[in-house]
Amino acid sequence: MPKIVDPQQRRRAVADAVHAVVAHDGLEAATLRNVADEAGLAVGSVRHYFTDHDELMIFAVQELGRRVGERVWAHAERLLSESGGSREDRRRRTEELLAEFLPLDDVRRDEVLLRHTFTTAARTRPSLLTHAEAMQQTLHELVHRTLQGAQASGGLPADFDVELESVRLRALLDGLGLQAALFPRRFPPDLLRAVLHRHLDSLVAAPRRGRG
Repeated sequence: MPKIVDPQQRRRAVADAVHAVVAHDGLEAATLRNVADEAGLAVGSVRHYFTDHDELMIFAVQELGRRVGERVWAHAERLLSESGGSREDRRRRTEELLAEFLPLDDVRRDEVLLRHTFTTAARTRPSLLTHAEAMQQTLHELVHRTLQGAQASGGLPADFDVELESVRLRALLDGLGLQAALFPRRFPPDLLRAVLHRHLDSLVAAPRRGRG
């Protein structure tokens, strides 16, 4: 009896292969042949699930956004739903959530590299642009909701500019994450955590300013 293959599971397995090739060898290396070899499939099998290379790349971007988003949203939901605990406990959980954006291990390092690679590629590949923007918007909403929750719980001042500070924090996480992914020896996990910790301290201590 022939083995029944779940099409969505197979598509995600191929996306895994795209991510592996791109993370280790760059976007230009993610040809159908190389992706098929990485997935242990024939090129014809990959084409059975994706009509062309553009569709494959689009799905890979969507799958990356889905995986990162689901993992980080799970942290966010727990943080925002837990009303008990001390302010120190909530601060610790907030840092743990935001640390999911930083390359503190091999998995997150690859994710950071993939996010930046796909986002940069979208500048010259219009088919990727909408999907890269959607991934970036999801990550912005996660940071925004985290700061909004901290403000609602009293951890940040009432006049705190959540939108402006969300943009600033995303810029810090993106820049720090990319530097650490490219130069891990210069930016070890302890340093990344210390920078994040110091930034969150500054949000509480700094005087509030308007945008004007």
